[in-house]
Amino acid sequence: MQFGIVAAQTAPWPELVGMWRFLDRETQFSTAWLIDHFVPGEPDDDPRGPCFDGWTALAALAEATERIRLGVLVTGVTYRNPALLAKMASTVDHVSGGRLELGIGAAWHYAEHRMFGYGFPSVREREDRLEEAVQLIRLLFESDEPVSFSGEHYRLENAFCDPKPVQRPRPPIVIGGEGEKRTLRTLARYGDVMDCGGTPETLAQKIRVVEGHCRDAGRNPAEIEKAWKGPIVVSDNQDHLDRLAGLLAPEYGLTGDEVRRQMPIGSAQHVRDVVERYAEAGVQRMTMITTAPWKHEFYRRVNDEVVAAFT
Repeated sequence: MQFGIVAAQTAPWPELVGMWRFLDRETQFSTAWLIDHFVPGEPDDDPRGPCFDGWTALAALAEATERIRLGVLVTGVTYRNPALLAKMASTVDHVSGGRLELGIGAAWHYAEHRMFGYGFPSVREREDRLEEAVQLIRLLFESDEPVSFSGEHYRLENAFCDPKPVQRPRPPIVIGGEGEKRTLRTLARYGDVMDCGGTPETLAQKIRVVEGHCRDAGRNPAEIEKAWKGPIVVSDNQDHLDRLAGLLAPEYGLTGDEVRRQMPIGSAQHVRDVVERYAEAGVQRMTMITTAPWKHEFYRRVNDEVVAAFT
């Protein structure tokens, strides 16, 4: 089991760099992630809060770190032409010395699209765009010849993407989202890493769906890394844990008691036990969502009492 962490760009720059350097040098987390938003990421967050651009920040953080793999979890397909995204990703892969993981998804933040003048197509069109975009990006990364592509939404004519990424044939492509009919099918056909949330039972179901799509596509499901994303909290303060479970229950469609039993929130032993259940479901990476300001001692405890037990 590997562990990732979302330490997003919603903090003052010195604090963000300090957190990423701490993760890189003093923990065993294997991946660190930003988000692809122009305002703080949740619809109920104050849009006036700080939020740097994810991809330019990622290039700077690649230069500030040495070991940890990194990416944006996940890039909204509606925000950039995918050929431009391929060039950006190849650049960051070189800046980082081959540590990039390219996260991409169908996008969801309607208010942000409206705020910045982006169209917000139907779910079906966004899923169509995602599938085309991943195909196009793979062609640009992998082909040594000029690339032409003619899709419903994107076109290329004798396009070059040089230099190629450091990682060959390409940086891992992380597909974010849980839609079983389209998103997970796109993952099975063209992606490398799954990014889903939920309980161990939920992940087991999603993995079965991916395996079915892989069989339909003639692909070995073992080629896809299965990753979970959500909160990981190690605490001995029961009142705090109860409040947190109550806040998370509506998001996951669970009761507070079910959150406490099924999610990695609680004592270190409880969290390790839940991680084991995710592993039994087929999960290979746990990605921890965090919010600034960051207290390094809390993340050091998660590292020492949970991450170190599995890595």
